[in-house]
Amino acid sequence: MPRIRHLVLLVLFSLPAAGSAAEKFPSRPVHYVVGFAAGGPNDIIARVMGEWLTDHLGQQFVIENRAGSGGMIAANSVIISPPDGYTIMFVGPNNAIGATLYKNLPFVFLRDTVPVAGLMRLTNIMVVPPSLPVKTVAEFIGYAKANPGKLSFASSGNGTSVHMSAELFKIKAGIDMVHVPYRGSAPAYPDLLTGKVHVLFDNLPGAIQFVRTGQLRALGVTTARRSDALPDVPAIAETVPGYEASVWYGISAPKGTPPEAVATLNAAVNAALADPKIKARLAELGGVPMPMSPVEFGRLVADETEKWGQVVRAAGISVD
Repeated sequence: MPRIRHLVLLVLFSLPAAGSAAEKFPSRPVHYVVGFAAGGPNDIIARVMGEWLTDHLGQQFVIENRAGSGGMIAANSVIISPPDGYTIMFVGPNNAIGATLYKNLPFVFLRDTVPVAGLMRLTNIMVVPPSLPVKTVAEFIGYAKANPGKLSFASSGNGTSVHMSAELFKIKAGIDMVHVPYRGSAPAYPDLLTGKVHVLFDNLPGAIQFVRTGQLRALGVTTARRSDALPDVPAIAETVPGYEASVWYGISAPKGTPPEAVATLNAAVNAALADPKIKARLAELGGVPMPMSPVEFGRLVADETEKWGQVVRAAGISVD
């Protein structure tokens, strides 16, 4: 799209000059680290953005999937990378949650990273296999209470929004379920589809295809209001008052990354989020663009770290 490319160039050329290094960024491939398995919602969105950045900044944005420990392995690998702008990371609620959930992290996320840009907001969705004899959130709660300790919930890993959405649901609904963590959402689906695990509160992009094809049954979304992508699916809060768990995504980089690189990436991401094709693609995935300055995104991460820290403490969970 010539107009979008013109917008990117206009924004980039308007950035303050800071020597030839800043003017040339990026001059080689950028490693874009995702803390979850390929095929999951985080990976899908990172690849959409990585492809756009590759096309418009003239260098390859290489997606690297480093799954495990709720994205903490990926975060650590980025934090210890050279702070030159050529290693960035996909950031989400798991990074805010992990700050309290994991007791022995070798880093402090807010201290050891710099915010780059916001990407999008979306909801998680509560899905169950059709074999489970429930069709509503209320029926699920009733079934769980009638079968204490017999239901299990899958997650994309300890400390992810997928995990904590379920933990918050357990608290608010007064039920008990067994947690079964996977190395990302994608590996959980075979067991969910066959009923080996009973429920998943996945990011909407990962679950929506299974809902639309009838392979899974959607019971509710985790945001306070219904999603435009699935308007017939109620908000869980319609049954469980006060329940709310929003999802957000963005990009961060190691502390010490040159401000010029951060500014270039922020300008490019915000231009991407203004591209009608990207907006349409995010809408298909149930998301809303979230353009932000680095300062605004940093404030969001800090606020979410505080919010989810309270939930982790209330749930009484931790990971060593």
